[in-house]
Amino acid sequence: MAMKSFKSLVLLLVMGILVVFAAACGNGASTEEESNTGSGDSNEEETALEGSVVIDGSGTVYPFMAKMAENYMTENEEVSVEVSRAGTSAGFEKFLVAENGTDFNDASREIKDEEAAKADELGIEYKEFQVALDGLTFVINKENDWATEMTQEEVVKIFLAEGGVTKWSDINPEWPAEEIKPMGPNENHGTNEFMFETIMEEKDFVDSVNLQQEYSTLVDLVSKDKNAIAFFGYGYYDSNKDKLNAVNVDFGNGPVAPSLDTIGLDDAAAYKPFTRPVFTYLNVGMAKEKPQVLDYAIYAMENAQTVASETGFAPLKDEVIQESISFLEELK
Repeated sequence: MAMKSFKSLVLLLVMGILVVFAAACGNGASTEEESNTGSGDSNEEETALEGSVVIDGSGTVYPFMAKMAENYMTENEEVSVEVSRAGTSAGFEKFLVAENGTDFNDASREIKDEEAAKADELGIEYKEFQVALDGLTFVINKENDWATEMTQEEVVKIFLAEGGVTKWSDINPEWPAEEIKPMGPNENHGTNEFMFETIMEEKDFVDSVNLQQEYSTLVDLVSKDKNAIAFFGYGYYDSNKDKLNAVNVDFGNGPVAPSLDTIGLDDAAAYKPFTRPVFTYLNVGMAKEKPQVLDYAIYAMENAQTVASETGFAPLKDEVIQESISFLEELK
């Protein structure tokens, strides 16, 4: 009887060991399977972002967006971000097409009513994002040591047909009696429209104005002509300070040099009268269809303040950035 009890005890112990072993093996298999499944999901997420992101538009915004694209592609090697600079208006023409339009259009002005109407007609849902603040900057030749400071009225008169200014001495009789060579970007650019519509209050440009498509051309022309003066975004001046000088503008409280510290939209910003926001417009439908487009949009807004400061723009306030990010996160 004792022997039977002993055998029964041994049998129970053996069975218990087998159960524990089986459970351990089962858990291991399950853990391994879960691990493999999790790993597979992770790999899928890592390889999901591929393809292209197509951006065109503003030449003013181009340095900002080109730097952003460069940074993004360093972290996302399977995505190609193509950034061009046809100009704000020309960029909207490429953005507002029924098929194969651009994913983003950079703009140095807000979308016009007729452009918005065309988007509605084509069924294109878009979203406007401010990306930075820019200061309209007037640049002169390094040899020009007389027109380094002007009032807002004086600098604008140079570009007005009705301004009555053709020579430097027309502004100040102590300045050279030499013909002024006014220059700027052409009508493809939002900067031209900002100058015409906001600064010049839709009054005609002087006949002698030399309007160019490329900002690099303007930099070259002014750097070679001591009587030249041109207008464009602060960033192009900032990256060409070795070739050009900026006019300090007196808005009523003394001359103000354009800088990242003076450019702003709040009342404390001394360069406020010549400050404007710059934008990018997102095709929301593309963002919903192509994960890389949405991911790039989120990345751009998360890094907008840093890249703005690095490319000659004043950064936006935190609340403006966060509002944009919240909108994009909801598209996921």
